[in-house]
Amino acid sequence: MTDIEKIRLKIGTVISDTYTDDQIQAFLAMEESVNSASAAAIESWAAGQTSTMESEHIGDYSYSKRLVANALMLADRLRALDDTAPVVDYGSFNLTGITEEAE
Repeated sequence: MTDIEKIRLKIGTVISDTYTDDQIQAFLAMEESVNSASAAAIESWAAGQTSTMESEHIGDYSYSKRLVANALMLADRLRALDDTAPVVDYGSFNLTGITEEAE
């Protein structure tokens, strides 16, 4: 699974359909992690939902401020995942191929 596919999976269908693959790649380039890029995509989508209405119904589709609030809570959780991740995982180094040279 590519990073773009991972981001689409994390942000859900409604938000994912808003962006092209190139736009999602741009979020990834700006944020440098899948979680942060997902959060940025959600936040960008939410910023565009500035209607003063509490809800809107278009055919079978309905949108409410609650959708935006829930999306922003998801963005906060995704950013928190990056905040708690170690910068360097020293316990995972594979040193089996390193040998000392005799002097």
